[in-house]
Amino acid sequence: MIEAPCPLLGFVGYSGSGKTTLLTQLIALLRERGYQLGVIKHAHHQFDIDHPGKDSYELRHAGAGQMLVASQNRWALITETPQQEHDPQLGELIAKLDCSELDLILVEGFKHETYPKLEVYREVASHSPLYVDDPHIIALVTELPADIDGDLSVLDINNPPAIADFVEAFIQQNRG
Repeated sequence: MIEAPCPLLGFVGYSGSGKTTLLTQLIALLRERGYQLGVIKHAHHQFDIDHPGKDSYELRHAGAGQMLVASQNRWALITETPQQEHDPQLGELIAKLDCSELDLILVEGFKHETYPKLEVYREVASHSPLYVDDPHIIALVTELPADIDGDLSVLDINNPPAIADFVEAFIQQNRG
């Protein structure tokens, strides 16, 4: 099981299941309740957070291995990893967060790693649910009703406040 200095909870599911939409709603609800949140999102493709024509992009493409962009309102560190032959592991990314400032780390993706997860699953999906083969999935977020064998919690995807209650209880149970 992946260790983290503060509670860690993932949201997994197939592309198009609604993970990002749900997380956007949950983040707003949990922030209203006073929680400080960090988010780690897995991307299956190459991405840029700066774009051609921006100074940071030009400096990075000139050869900077690390590019830190900062203003009064935010800062971002972009690190080039051309020598890396695999996606980063979740534990490596957790270590890059300042967990002393966080109540919870939310993760989108990294479904094959061992950490507590909620599966976002739509009944119309053409894939089998992940929870059947993953003992680290602690709840299924789906349209209700859902026929589930065992103790798995089932949460209504159309009721974000109830899902936020579940996440808040998870935070309380897993505080160090």
